[in-house]
Parts: sequence; structure tokens; C-alpha cells
Amino acid sequence: MTKGPVVIIGAGHAGFQLASSLRQSGFSEPIALLNDEGHLPYQRPPLSKAYLKGTGGPDSLMFRPDRFYQDQKIDLIADRAVAIDRAAHKVTLASGRSLDYGHLVLATGARNRLLDIPNANLDSVRYLRTLDESQSLRDYIAPGQRVVVIGAGFIGLEFAATARAKGLEVDVIELGTRVMARAVTAEISEFFQARHTAAGIRIHLGVQVTSIESDGVKVTGVSLSDGRHMPADLIVVGVGVLPNVELAAEAGLKVAAGVVVDEQLLTSDPDISAIGDCALYESPRFGGSLRLESVQNAADHARCVAARLTGDAKPYDGLPWFWSDQGPDKLQIAGLTTGYDRVVVRGDRTQNAFSAFCYKAGQLVGIESVNRAGDHMFGRRLLAANGSITPEQAADAGFDLKSALT
Repeated sequence: MTKGPVVIIGAGHAGFQLASSLRQSGFSEPIALLNDEGHLPYQRPPLSKAYLKGTGGPDSLMFRPDRFYQDQKIDLIADRAVAIDRAAHKVTLASGRSLDYGHLVLATGARNRLLDIPNANLDSVRYLRTLDESQSLRDYIAPGQRVVVIGAGFIGLEFAATARAKGLEVDVIELGTRVMARAVTAEISEFFQARHTAAGIRIHLGVQVTSIESDGVKVTGVSLSDGRHMPADLIVVGVGVLPNVELAAEAGLKVAAGVVVDEQLLTSDPDISAIGDCALYESPRFGGSLRLESVQNAADHARCVAARLTGDAKPYDGLPWFWSDQGPDKLQIAGLTTGYDRVVVRGDRTQNAFSAFCYKAGQLVGIESVNRAGDHMFGRRLLAANGSITPEQAADAGFDLKSALT
């Protein structure tokens, strides 16, 4: 069991889960959880979904009330880490205070990738990752407004669906040839594009925004790479994120497309771990290095490190899974479908309920499900056990998926 204080930099899903899991595992040393936002630690997924629609207040998002941290003796510190002294085992905070650590955990997450085009800093150009950003958009959007969404990934399409349901005119601009192209199969992309289009959302593929037009104060529209001009009162940007690796790099830790960690989520310093969106980890399950942005990955990383710090060290081998709520449809993904060479559709696309079973060299590598929660749960169980079914079985509506789990 680790001796001395554990300091956790970052109070998102990964940081909160680690502090909580350490106490659940009987860890009795001091725990400091650094939180650089002006709220108690909160859930992020609802920010682009239910919360943006107007469901609940900020308190509905909090993992736990303030009393939890007091009862669990977790020192929740509203401050920001600015430097790590590895030799002295100290973290310096923006306030000038310093914290000693026996083990340090970087749960620094990621930040929005910003636009680098004219007028991108206007107030009507918004992003959606934090509670403050979601609250600001929730208060801002109103029926009849014209919004241009830049990026047809999960966040962009989730926002687009919510905005359209609230009566806004919505145009989505995507440089790629299909929506969510980096995350899902063509079958899933085509379905969601059709659903959004039917709802009145205009999706423009293969083009990009080259500049944002304004009247000197607020946004009036955008210019596109194909020469078109599109009017807008609001721009919402969802073009990906960048991992927060600067603190680690300045401390001399190895970084690449994330903070580099091994199979047990340890950095190049044995007294420092990294977890969640910022961590580039070695995966025994998939081979090579992965950096994933998901609640599941963050929480499972945290549990793995908590187990190691309390005497139960083992490699991280979690199965990734994701979800996205877009209008009335729920997309759920089990596994990683990168590099698939065959897709088998199970279910009925015309009934808005089907799954894409993805294969690589005959082995099932992932399942993407639309409104088919049973298929998703089957995939999580089967893939976690390194199991598979044949493409023919997946295509056979009469085949009992549960039989493959026995």
C-alpha cells in the first residue's frame, strides 16, 4: 500500500472516481483532489444532452454533495497546479501554496481544440465541454436563431439535435465525407445523417469554415471553402480536443499524444500516474498505445490505479464503450472498431433499431448499436471475455445471442 499523501490533479470523472475508490478500498492516508473549476466535481455527458435541453440545475450534475468530501476526508481544493517538483515530491499551486505527495496522479483531462480563423474570438462563437459553457449556451439559445455547428462529431450532432428541437435553424459544417466518420461505420453515419436531415438539420459535408463574418460586434455568418456564405447568429464549435499534457511535459515526464504511461498507468516516474483523457496508455488487449475520451475509460483507469495504490497491482485491460444521445436516438458502442474489414447489420434500420457488428479477419471487434440496448450489453460481455460470434450468426435474426455467453 502506498505511503504518504495522494495528490490528484483534476476533479473530472477520473479524478473523482480515484479519490472515491481509494477510500472505498480502505486507503487511510491523506487525499487531496485539485479542482480548477468553480463547481463541485460534476458529470460531463449531460452537458451536451439533457442539461442543455433545460433538465435540472447544476446540482443535478454533481457527483456528490460537499458533505461527501468532508465525510470521506478528501481535501477538495479549489486551485490549479502550476508546477511539479519531482525531486522534492511537491506540487505548486496557482495560489502559491504547495502540496507534498507520496504519489501524484495526473487526471488533467483535455480541452477544446480552438478555431484559428478570423473572428473566432467573438462572443457568439461558443464551445461545449464545461458546465459554464453548457449553462451559457442553455441561457443563450432561443427559437428562431440561426446556428452554424462546426464539426459533425458526437458533441456537434448532440448539440445540433437539441438546438433543432428548441426551434433553432441549424446548419452543420463537416470537412469529412460523412458524419462521425472517425468514430463509427458508414452504416451508422448514414442512419444518423438521414435522421438529422429529416428533423430539419442541414448537413454540409466536404467543406470547412474559412472565416466568421461579423458586424463588428456579433456574428452574422460564415464563409465556406466552396465559396458559399451562410448566415448565423451563433457558432458552436466541436472540432475535437487536445490532451492537457503541458504540466507533465514541464516536469520532464514523457509525453506524446497524451501523457505516456505503461500497462499499469504509471508514467516514466514511478511515483506519478496518469489517468483518463490525458493518458496515452499501453493496452494489452489491443496492442500498442491508446488514448480514449470516455467516461468508462476515465472511471476504469481510476479504479485500476486505486487498486494498485492499495496493494492490488495489475495491468489495465478495460473494454472501451461509449454512447451518444442524438434527438430520440441512442447510439451505443462496445469495443474498438478501428481497422474493421466487414460489417454485418442485425436488426431493422427501417424501424430505427439495429446494430452494426464489426469484424476484422473474422473476429468480432466491436458492436455499434442504435436503440438496441440488448445488443450493446451483449457486446460488452462477449468482448470483455475476448469472445466472438461468426458473421453468419450475427446476420441470423433467429440466432440467440445469449447462447454465445454460456
